[in-house]
Amino acid sequence: MSPRQQDMATQDDWDEDDLSDGQMKSLLHRAEQRIRKTESTKKQITEVSRIPKLDPGAIAQPYIVSTDGVARADPRRLLSGRDRRLSNTVRRVEDPVKVKERIKKEKRTTAGPDFFDMPRTKLTAELKADLQLLKMRSILDPHRHYKKENSKASVPEYSQVGTIIEGPTEYLSSRLSNKERKRTFVEEVLADETSTGRFKRKYNDIQASKTSGRKAFYKNLKEKRFGGVRKR
Repeated sequence: MSPRQQDMATQDDWDEDDLSDGQMKSLLHRAEQRIRKTESTKKQITEVSRIPKLDPGAIAQPYIVSTDGVARADPRRLLSGRDRRLSNTVRRVEDPVKVKERIKKEKRTTAGPDFFDMPRTKLTAELKADLQLLKMRSILDPHRHYKKENSKASVPEYSQVGTIIEGPTEYLSSRLSNKERKRTFVEEVLADETSTGRFKRKYNDIQASKTSGRKAFYKNLKEKRFGGVRKR
């Protein structure tokens, strides 16, 4: 018999007779215990219901699927949609040698900010003549001596031609007149040669040394000795 049934049986017995104080306290104590037990059970149920449910989020689907009892890899999961579209398109294959050649041709047009963005050398006929003249500058003035350079030096990859402008503090004697100004170095050298004639004299001296001992040399020597008198 359960405690509740026992209490009911006891209560029926007590209804027949008058309840004493001890019996009344016993009934109240049992009722209080039942109420506390019921409240604790409800509280536990409420606490369990308040616990938040964990959301694991989207669970990755397996790459292996079973087809007719055979485990196979799912082809839809192996490649993404973008890669699949790329695999179905035509791909252009380039020759690596030609790619390197194209890269060499498409070099930088300037030397970069570290070298003041100096442009690539555009070799023109005038610039080529000026560069050759700079290599031979030691023979232009016999009173100046320059450091010997490699005669096989190539054209600089990056270069720029500028114009020197005289300052307002320079003397007039150190300036060139507009008539003396030329566009290139070669034109200046030719104009200076016209006024001095140094190269012409040097050329005649070299030719005289080369023709020394030959028939023309002795013929000119006789003309100088006899004053250009010819025999009749």
